[in-house]
Amino acid sequence: MGQVLAIATREKTKAPMETTNSAAVTFLQGVGNDSRGKKQNHRQITIITSEGWKEACEELNAEIAWTTRRANILVEGIDLRETTGKVLQIGSFKVEVTGELVPCNRMDEQFDGLTKALSTNWRGGVTCKLISEGSIAENDSIQFVENL
Repeated sequence: MGQVLAIATREKTKAPMETTNSAAVTFLQGVGNDSRGKKQNHRQITIITSEGWKEACEELNAEIAWTTRRANILVEGIDLRETTGKVLQIGSFKVEVTGELVPCNRMDEQFDGLTKALSTNWRGGVTCKLISEGSIAENDSIQFVENL
């Protein structure tokens, strides 16, 4: 079982990520009021592990804020590699992992070499589709479950 370390959202595409201690998670808005969450697609919610992020930063020999990745949820203690189709219970809601969050060239705009560093071992995180609404807060548990 893992743990939620941090939560971030953005009002619109390319807007700065804003961190929060907790948020509602809904079909209409995704996490909080996140602009990507409003699209209700396979990429409504994004999750990255602190372990993968640290590996990428070590490869770049740099300390970079996790929000540079532009993911919604930072977690630790759970392996998200090769988990497409699996269901995660996060706090009081569930998501289905829809695939690897493939880093785009926007990452290199943030820090040179970041795209390549995130392209190994699913370090860039995962995309998810919301299955059930709820809420999220720092320190919530995250774990794989059997049913939708």
